[in-house]
Amino acid sequence: MPAMFGPRTKAQSGLTARRTFPLGRLALTLLWLWAAVPGQSRAQSTNALPLALGEVLNSVTNQYPPMLAALIERDVVAGRLRSAQGAFDFTVFSKLFGTPQGYYESGTWDSGFEQFTGIWGATVFGGYRITRGDLLPDYDYTRTQRDGEARFGFRLPLLRDGSIDRRRATILKADLDRKLADPLILRQRLDFVRAGSVAYFNWLAAGERWRLAEELLRIARDRAAALTNQVEAGHAPRIVLTDNLRLVVARELGTVQARRRFEGASLALSLFLRDAEDQPVVAGRDRLPAGFPEVLPPDVSRLVPDLAQAETRRPEIARLRLSADKLAVDRKLARNQLLPNLDAGVVGSRDFGTDTYKDKGEFEVQAGIELKVPLQRREAKGRLAEIEAQQERLVNEQRFALDRIRTEVNDVFSALSAAWEQIQRTGLNVELARALQAAELERFNQGATDLLALQLREQATFDAQTAAVEAQFEYFRAQADYRAAAALDVP
Repeated sequence: MPAMFGPRTKAQSGLTARRTFPLGRLALTLLWLWAAVPGQSRAQSTNALPLALGEVLNSVTNQYPPMLAALIERDVVAGRLRSAQGAFDFTVFSKLFGTPQGYYESGTWDSGFEQFTGIWGATVFGGYRITRGDLLPDYDYTRTQRDGEARFGFRLPLLRDGSIDRRRATILKADLDRKLADPLILRQRLDFVRAGSVAYFNWLAAGERWRLAEELLRIARDRAAALTNQVEAGHAPRIVLTDNLRLVVARELGTVQARRRFEGASLALSLFLRDAEDQPVVAGRDRLPAGFPEVLPPDVSRLVPDLAQAETRRPEIARLRLSADKLAVDRKLARNQLLPNLDAGVVGSRDFGTDTYKDKGEFEVQAGIELKVPLQRREAKGRLAEIEAQQERLVNEQRFALDRIRTEVNDVFSALSAAWEQIQRTGLNVELARALQAAELERFNQGATDLLALQLREQATFDAQTAAVEAQFEYFRAQADYRAAAALDVP
């Protein structure tokens, strides 16, 4: 195992250090061993290629369990639509009844069908009936000639339930619910893509912070060997070596913290990154790219068209529009329910066999019309007032939704522009900090300054580099927010 603070030139220096730190050397060695254990010893992807954002987003859209659960909503609403279409089911019936004991003893078998057509609310029906037994009086509608009677007819609502009724309204709204599933799924898709993007760039930023922490630790460790030689040669006091040892310990602690943040970011990313067996993949350090993707300045000329796209393609707008269509169906139904019932019907029948009854013709046609008027109509009036209030509320929601979308897009674009400016400033800050650190190192080597001043310069460079990483992360997070706000990832 390599020495903790660089190679020793004399055995005595190691003895001196152990006398100075009787338990510290053991503690530092154990700490170094702990920090050297790979943090990604868990189940990881065996693919050593750098992890790209596209791989994560492909996993989100095709394998992310909440996304798959959202897609099931289409099957749910399709089932509801099919259930509503049961109003058009072809219905058949058969019944047997009679008077086995009485003045008129008889039995009747009646079977038939009924079909709701949906054409102006019309229903067609037909069937066959046969009666056996004593001669029945003329007021008994079930009597037939010897071989029975076939019939066919239809019922037609002329006013109420004509242009629309509850059954057709239910089907129309079920179909709109089927269409409503798409904006709901799209809303979740945009949210999941955004969350996956942020998790990816957070993982990338955590890896960069870990690399910077290790680089800062390496500088202190490399300096330990030179300081040991200077102390042994009598050119520097031992307290300088002790101070550098303290700095190594502090930076080792910082490295452990950076490693832990990377491990946490890897686990968070594994929720979105899945393998072929749909199992979470913990992306290890070997999959880190060389750095962040290229950072481009925000294109101000794209803001206006992106706003227009957001106003038309955001799933909230589609959801509100379809909700308005559902209320329009309810309003049409409520207005129709204010009308009186005026129903017409025609039925034709034909008897077969011998003429058991002389007052029944071979072919008969019956027609009728029925009027029924609920005078108060409070149910329909109350329902209509409720729907009109809901429509007014929905208009306000639509107007506010557009205002919120415009504000959100503008706000995120502002954040993206600010992040771009921060990247420019932090980049310059890193260059200046590195120049100052190099100058301070030169002065330190010439004996013109002390270790404390050099440590402060190194820390300032590290802080500047960390700030640059944070600025890049903020830029790509704002970019993910902007793409979601402007609905740029709508397929």
